Amino acid sequence: MSEINMTKSNMAKAILKAYRLGQEDEALEPIVAFGPSQKPEGRMAGGDYVIFYDIRGEREIQITRSLTEENFSEFPVKKDSLLNFVTMIEYSSDLPVKVAFPPEDTVKNTLTEVLTRSGWRVDKISESEKAIHVSYFMNGKNENLFPGEEKIIVPSPESVASFADKPEMSASKVADAVISSLDKPGKRVTIANFANVDVVGHTENREAVIKAVETVDKQLGRIMACCRERGITLVVTADHGTVEEWLYPDGQINTGHTGNPVPLVLADFSQKRSSSLSQEGELAQVAPTVLDLMEIEAPAEMEGPSLLTNHSRKFQKREKLLLLILDGWGLRREKTGNLIAAAATPNFDVLWKSYPGSELKASGEAVGMPPHTVGNSESGHLHLGTGRRILLDRVRIDRAIEDGTFFENEAFVWAMDEAQKNRKPLHLMGIVSHYSSHGTIDHLFALLRMARDRGLPEVYVHSLIGRRGEKPESGAAYVEKVEETCRTLKTGRVVTVMGRYWALDREENWDRVEKAYQALVQGEGTQIPI
Repeated sequence: MSEINMTKSNMAKAILKAYRLGQEDEALEPIVAFGPSQKPEGRMAGGDYVIFYDIRGEREIQITRSLTEENFSEFPVKKDSLLNFVTMIEYSSDLPVKVAFPPEDTVKNTLTEVLTRSGWRVDKISESEKAIHVSYFMNGKNENLFPGEEKIIVPSPESVASFADKPEMSASKVADAVISSLDKPGKRVTIANFANVDVVGHTENREAVIKAVETVDKQLGRIMACCRERGITLVVTADHGTVEEWLYPDGQINTGHTGNPVPLVLADFSQKRSSSLSQEGELAQVAPTVLDLMEIEAPAEMEGPSLLTNHSRKFQKREKLLLLILDGWGLRREKTGNLIAAAATPNFDVLWKSYPGSELKASGEAVGMPPHTVGNSESGHLHLGTGRRILLDRVRIDRAIEDGTFFENEAFVWAMDEAQKNRKPLHLMGIVSHYSSHGTIDHLFALLRMARDRGLPEVYVHSLIGRRGEKPESGAAYVEKVEETCRTLKTGRVVTVMGRYWALDREENWDRVEKAYQALVQGEGTQIPI
């Protein structure tokens, strides 16, 4: 790779060697720096200070638990190895850590809260891969379920190295659960997510991606038939785009999310009203539109107007509504590199052509992200569920860096000053990427500058890499960039690199997390000299 100065970076060389052996960024085996004494350098040891600078948070909980919980028991951990820990945002309220950017205000009057307060019982259905999205994120990052809300989690397939090996995932079981929910007496609203297109879309297997798209379309057809037979109103949308732009302009594969709009389709099988939709909108307008359909007044916090332009008949108590989220299903007219267009999608095609539809903005400022950035599952579900624009943590942190308050942050100051006072090292851990929804390299660079300015003598960087929205083999280039920054600042050394697959698990695959822990604490991994 031309971006890498091969004369300077042993770590980057080791990553490139791993690529040549068939490894890729996401599942890169841990690489650990060793010093002249043939011992691992910069390992996390009891009493050390750590800043985990990732954002978003749901994938960061398990590794944080292993490093901070006194009675952690999911796998063996080193005795007396508890760390003084700071997380960039709140990953979970019960973690024994300091939080640099805690939640500001509780998000009130979300779609689910309004529905349940109005007496409607709500089922939330998804595969385990997306369970947190239809509950935690859709509920405005509220960890608790509302009275009348039920979460139904369908286990994603286990013992598969990649979902490209099983692109069907558990979609048929999700559809079974949806149909069962629609048949339940007293359950008037069902919200469900099909994960396949997004999850499989992060792989480089074209056939698997097309199979994932066609699987979702097949299950959509089953659900459409059920709604038509039972007179149920069906609302279909997505949280962001993915595989409709699977190639970069230069022909390389894009495994990340996109900035394209997503569909909203209203298939009113109840035959009790005639409705039409605005042709354009954004994700934050879905919640007020659903409430409008049910003749429930949207709360003042839901700033986006309903997309309904003609709504003539009121809901009857016997009627039901299904909000179905096709995760990662974007809209793009260009056919080149468009794997949704390449797949057979007869059921979605009928919906899109035969019923009222809108194209919704699902990226950038419309979902609380910086301008011109792609969408993601967190921001997508957050805006679908809250019905208002909410600034994501990344924007909030970026602004703190710009106005200087980042460098006065109480949690950061505590970690750095205490590390210096107690002659302990400071560890900076997190994703190295410009585009990941889990964090940005710019936040790491700000922390390195702060550590330099506060005179910390011993700073270690533990880099997590993973190609989502990045070009092939980008991890080596990012690590080299971090190393160059450390050299320029004369602060910090990269001592660990591993694929995010090991450290950022959220499905209790503790064997993966243990591997990350052993690299960070014990130095287990491919050894390279520094």
